[in-house]
Amino acid sequence: MNKRYTSLRWLLLGAGIIAIIGLTAMNVYSLYQLHESTIEADRQPKKLRIKEFTDRVRYRFYKPFWGLSATNMDWLKARFEKESQFTYEVGKRVYKAATDSLYDNVYFVTPEMDPCRKHEPILRYSSVKKKLIEANEYPESICSGMAKARSGMQSIVDYSGYTNKTFFDADKSVTIVFIDPSNESIFGYLVIVLNRDYLIQQYLPENLQERFGKGQHSGMQIWIRDWTTDTIIASSHPNMSYNSNNIQFKQSFPNFFDNWNIEVAFTNTPTVKASNTSLIRNLFLLGGAFLILIGALVFMFTSAQKERKLAKRQANFLANVTHELKTPLSVMQAAGENLSDGRVSDQERIKSYGTHIFDEAVRLRTMIEKLLDVAKSDAGESMINPRPLNVSNAVKKYIQEHQKYIKRKGFQLETQISDHSLIVMIDPNSFGTILSNLVKNAIKYSGEEKYVGIFLKKEGQRICLRVVDHGIGMSKEVQSNIFEKFYRAEGTLTAKTKGHGLGLSIVKSLVDLNEGNISVDSSVKLGSTFKVSFPILSASQETGTEQTQHSSENVQSASLTS
Repeated sequence: MNKRYTSLRWLLLGAGIIAIIGLTAMNVYSLYQLHESTIEADRQPKKLRIKEFTDRVRYRFYKPFWGLSATNMDWLKARFEKESQFTYEVGKRVYKAATDSLYDNVYFVTPEMDPCRKHEPILRYSSVKKKLIEANEYPESICSGMAKARSGMQSIVDYSGYTNKTFFDADKSVTIVFIDPSNESIFGYLVIVLNRDYLIQQYLPENLQERFGKGQHSGMQIWIRDWTTDTIIASSHPNMSYNSNNIQFKQSFPNFFDNWNIEVAFTNTPTVKASNTSLIRNLFLLGGAFLILIGALVFMFTSAQKERKLAKRQANFLANVTHELKTPLSVMQAAGENLSDGRVSDQERIKSYGTHIFDEAVRLRTMIEKLLDVAKSDAGESMINPRPLNVSNAVKKYIQEHQKYIKRKGFQLETQISDHSLIVMIDPNSFGTILSNLVKNAIKYSGEEKYVGIFLKKEGQRICLRVVDHGIGMSKEVQSNIFEKFYRAEGTLTAKTKGHGLGLSIVKSLVDLNEGNISVDSSVKLGSTFKVSFPILSASQETGTEQTQHSSENVQSASLTS
């Protein structure tokens, strides 16, 4: 039953911890989702502004040719076959392009011309003469623009419905293909060369800075970057250096400037800053609550475990004490009855009965005193009267008074006492109880090798007392609990040894009250060493203590006299 309850307690503890971790993880996830949603809501209008910017740039390039889709190809063909010139409507739009700052020159190539392989003359539109003239020299971008246009037209299987189709050759040229829908054939290629210097040095930087570079709360920094050459074309904030690690959003130009991207680094707006602050604050609060809940759960569990163990020890202690108290009382009662009935007249037997009664009374008194010491310690009423004590003399006196008893028990006693006049501030009765309990503990758990060692020496500014035995020893687990009340290690020898688990608890309490330290070093079947240390009084401290005692004695005598 107990094992089942123990398993259930551990199961509930594990379930509680898992539940707390799960709830905390869900809250953290929700906080991050809310934070990301806030950031995305803040950035979405900015992304739309960037998309709008690319559309405006695209519109700016198409603006001079707006309306070419409505070109009457029959009129254009007739005019070109007759005079090698455009119609008025087409010429008007070509003139706009030729005089636009974005473009350098406008060229027209018919399907029969092959300028790229044969270097044949082509037609160039003269904005001065407002007509097409023959040109023997032209830039290489004409060929790359036409190559891209021809490649793109091959992918269009059906020309029906189109009168023209526009192709961008990166940042070099724009090619408009005129299509004759009557026989689904290409009439010619209008190639407009871009003014790259104006585009890069004026148009794009000015528009970026006008649209995104003003004010302190624009919320983003924008660069137009040529990803093929890894060069920056333009920036909304020219003084800001580009760092690819800071880029959080990219936008390509739709169907033109294939080698260029708009790259954006978002800056913290008041909304994002507030969200960051709120996230950090909530995470700290959540982390603190998590630690408190886990700590409280573990504390309650461990406290319950300790209370359960303590209750079990107290029950065993009560049973042992009851038995221990009955034994001397029974002996004293039997001896007393024999003496009171007058059955015993022999003086030797009377003396023997008296000795039994005396020994059992001493034993009973010792047990009662231990119980009283524990009760006082629990109630915080342990009264001590510290005074300067020569520890060497105190230990020598104890050995002198008890060595016959120890040797009569069959023990080998080894002592090594420092010759120094080492003075410590300690309650003499407490020191006697500490030493007596440690020696009795060594005798009680001696095992087969009956040995007790008492060693006293100076270590730094402390006096160290060691009580050594070669007894049964203790495991690490037992050592960690040995100073707890009612604790007794489980084992064959300890089960046969009388005790209540109070001696070492009393020792620990007295050592702490006298501002000392106690530790144990033990190995199973090799014995144990208990070490107790106290700070040594310096000469100045000793003198001050003596003066205090003399003054207190004078006050007491004066009060008695009065």
